[in-house]
Amino acid sequence: MQARLRAPGGCPWDREQTHDSLRPYLLEEVYEVLEALDSGEDRKLVPELGDLLLQVVFHAQLAKEEGRFDIGDVVEAIREKLIRRHPHVFGTARARNSAEVLKRWEEIKAEEHRAEGEPGNRSLLEGVPKNLPALSEAFQLTRRASNVGFDWENLEGVLAKLEEEARELRRAARAARPARNGRGKARAGNRKEHARMEEEAGDLLFVGANIARFLGLDPEIALKKANRKFLHRFQSMEREAGKRGQRLAELSAEELERLWNRAKASKRS
Repeated sequence: MQARLRAPGGCPWDREQTHDSLRPYLLEEVYEVLEALDSGEDRKLVPELGDLLLQVVFHAQLAKEEGRFDIGDVVEAIREKLIRRHPHVFGTARARNSAEVLKRWEEIKAEEHRAEGEPGNRSLLEGVPKNLPALSEAFQLTRRASNVGFDWENLEGVLAKLEEEARELRRAARAARPARNGRGKARAGNRKEHARMEEEAGDLLFVGANIARFLGLDPEIALKKANRKFLHRFQSMEREAGKRGQRLAELSAEELERLWNRAKASKRS
């Protein structure tokens, strides 16, 4: 199908595409699959998985035209990888739990890199894509580190770290003594103070990502859901104010708080 779309007389749009031009579509399809998963509806998930699969097929077709590889090579590569990295299923190795599976997975990856001639001291974290969203990158970095035992012992340890980072951010903000602009928002002081606050805020967000990971959650997905919840509640506030012929910008902080609480309550009922 994709070969026909790319052939002479096929689709003009398909014929113009390259690996680079398809990058935003690939990312878009991933997020649409995640949204379909959140819906819990197969009628949404099935076509979105198809759209994502199309991206894989499209890239493979481009590579085939360039004489590099084809979809068969892609399928064979993942088949071989699954067998190689699951010796406890396809071989004689044993794994008592998922933690042992993940640890062995990383060991096998390291062996693969050495076999390919890569440096033996290659960092465990080098394979994390640098163009990931920051929250996903934090999740992937610490997930890999945890596979070799570098992690907190329990949730209380992570939460204690969150409280520590919150205190440090509070100290940095107080030291900066930011001025206030006309809307009541803080303005950073000099560059050094601003950089310190930025660093501490980053540390706080980093620990937040680790809390989600420690609980077996993906922080990117968790934050997406929180964003969506905020969006719905805020729009509910706008609709409520509109019914009264008002705009949110005209309301006091107390009135905004009442609308917010009403929006929260309506979602619970």
